[in-house]
Amino acid sequence: MKTKKKRVEDELIKEALEEEHRIRKAFKDKDWAEIKGANSWMIFKVMSEFVEGLEKLAKIGPCVTIFGSARVKPSNHYYKVAEEIAYQLVQQGYGVITGGGPGIMEAGNRGANRAKGKSVGLNIYLPHEQKGNIYIDPDKLITFDYFFVRKVMFVKYSQGFIVMPGGFGTLDELTEALTLIQTKKIGRFPIVLVGKKFWGGLLDWWKKVLVHDGMISEEDQELFDLVDTPEEAVRVIDEFYSKYLLSPNF
Repeated sequence: MKTKKKRVEDELIKEALEEEHRIRKAFKDKDWAEIKGANSWMIFKVMSEFVEGLEKLAKIGPCVTIFGSARVKPSNHYYKVAEEIAYQLVQQGYGVITGGGPGIMEAGNRGANRAKGKSVGLNIYLPHEQKGNIYIDPDKLITFDYFFVRKVMFVKYSQGFIVMPGGFGTLDELTEALTLIQTKKIGRFPIVLVGKKFWGGLLDWWKKVLVHDGMISEEDQELFDLVDTPEEAVRVIDEFYSKYLLSPNF
């Protein structure tokens, strides 16, 4: 019988070999026919994901997306905050969209489900498969292969972003939304960062380095709000839409 240490070592070796294989495969020479064939099938797959997403999400009505770490457990403070934010959003007439997985995403869908509101999950196929959580409405779960298609759906059908603590994926979604608003590719909509302690260091760096060095302007820091409580987060969304008509973003 293998010891726990040996099993961990074997798993690490397996992952390293798989990564090596992926890298070598990516740099493998391909002939023109092989490239053309693969590209053609990819175009059809991308089109099918766009069609499914657009058809399903066009019917959901006003929604707010909640982003955050998949690694957060139900006992975590931010899981509970995310669930309560989702619950209160539904009470105010919004549906909730998440990335469909565990952690903060599960919390968002759980809160929406508890409030008997629309609970949407935009899931993604990953090497270690991410399964849709049980709190998503069965007719509102979509699973994508392509991150970029999924991100279009988040932006197009969300009337606001609630950004909980998270990792690379959360930062990617946050900065893409800020970039689209900053460059006027989409109209401005509320982006709410939740957790002053968590986000404080990053925001200080943005100000001390990005603003100071002219990489972003001072006004760009007004594209988002920073809060700590569910009540504050929902208030930002409500106050924004007390001035503007709810509609798709592009």
